Amino acid sequence: MSGHYEISSNDKGQFSFVLKASNGQVILRSQMYESKGAAQTGIASVQTNSPLDERYELSVASDGRPYFNLHAGNRQVVGTSQMYSSDDARATGIASVKTNGPSTDVRDA
Repeated sequence: MSGHYEISSNDKGQFSFVLKASNGQVILRSQMYESKGAAQTGIASVQTNSPLDERYELSVASDGRPYFNLHAGNRQVVGTSQMYSSDDARATGIASVKTNGPSTDVRDA
């Protein structure tokens, strides 16, 4: 079983998506989009860019916890990870996005 995407909307009519691993854990979150179609375009970008090492930006939050951003070819951030407890945990998260990101399973939340 592979991961899947879930698209949801907020009370302002904006859309976002998450990528979930096969165990149901959220491994990547998107920004807010003005339309469902724009969110679907964001998913397509994750599907394309997630296997590529050079698309990952490793970062550290102000409290010292590591996380990463996934970039599109134009360098726009298309997804952000959770905060991790260690660099090794972040590397495991990236590996999970690489594995699950190409999924074509897209669901409404």
